[in-house]
Amino acid sequence: MPELPEVETVRAGLAPYVEGAHIHKVTLNRPNLRFAFPDDFVAQLEGQTILKAARRAKYLLFPLSGGKTLLSHLGMTGSYRFIEFSYKDPSRYYEPPPGEKHDHVIFGLRHPSLGDMHLVYADARRFGFMELFLREEDSPFLADLGPEPLSNAFNAAQLGARLAGRKSPIKASLLDQRVVAGIGNIYASEALHRAHIRPDCPSGALEPSRLEDLVFGVRQVLVEAVEAGGSTLRDFRNAEGGAGYFQHRFSVYDREGEPCPTPLCTGTIERIVQSGRSSFFCPVCQKGPSQA
Repeated sequence: MPELPEVETVRAGLAPYVEGAHIHKVTLNRPNLRFAFPDDFVAQLEGQTILKAARRAKYLLFPLSGGKTLLSHLGMTGSYRFIEFSYKDPSRYYEPPPGEKHDHVIFGLRHPSLGDMHLVYADARRFGFMELFLREEDSPFLADLGPEPLSNAFNAAQLGARLAGRKSPIKASLLDQRVVAGIGNIYASEALHRAHIRPDCPSGALEPSRLEDLVFGVRQVLVEAVEAGGSTLRDFRNAEGGAGYFQHRFSVYDREGEPCPTPLCTGTIERIVQSGRSSFFCPVCQKGPSQA
């Protein structure tokens, strides 16, 4: 499942081509993805102009000239590509099998400077979905999201307030999209390592100074991942068939049994399972509340 850096890279890759483009035709090759398409989906899109390519958490957002916004979630294997050309800059997407059987939505676009083009949404597993909304609070996917981790709204004081009284592990809290939006399993493990906090540390037990370290770790790892074009794990490739590179910078994720990369640390990376997901950490330099 793509996390914030992967979705942000998709957004950045699409923006030069879709912003300002007029939607003159929409073709649906099936009635649904993970969910059914909204009522009158085609009629609500045709004739609109895409004002911007944006992102909220792990969702792509395309505000339209008529006032509504198209939301797109990539699921596990969702991808965008143009029929006429490849992206100029990397844009991460699942590399679908040869053929067009997984091409589910085709947007006929007319850009004021780039001319006519066709944007295709393909999704082999169909875990992605699309919806239209007028206000963010109208969308069940956006209404309860926490702050963006790269925004000023995400800070130690705000995070401490959201974690107050929580006994759940801090790793689980970072994955809770109501606490902070857009963080998934990979980057939660990486951020906790940079903050030197164990993934099983009780959320409400973190002191203000350690919350500062965690906020810094989250921001640092996400910024670096966006700059690297995200992480390639199995399915994901960029628009030219290449890979994102942040997986080469992983400190702990999927590195069980390897030496901890923290300078002067003698620890070895371990793996535990939390709520069915793997967590990787160093038992020497990552501390719990009583060890800080």
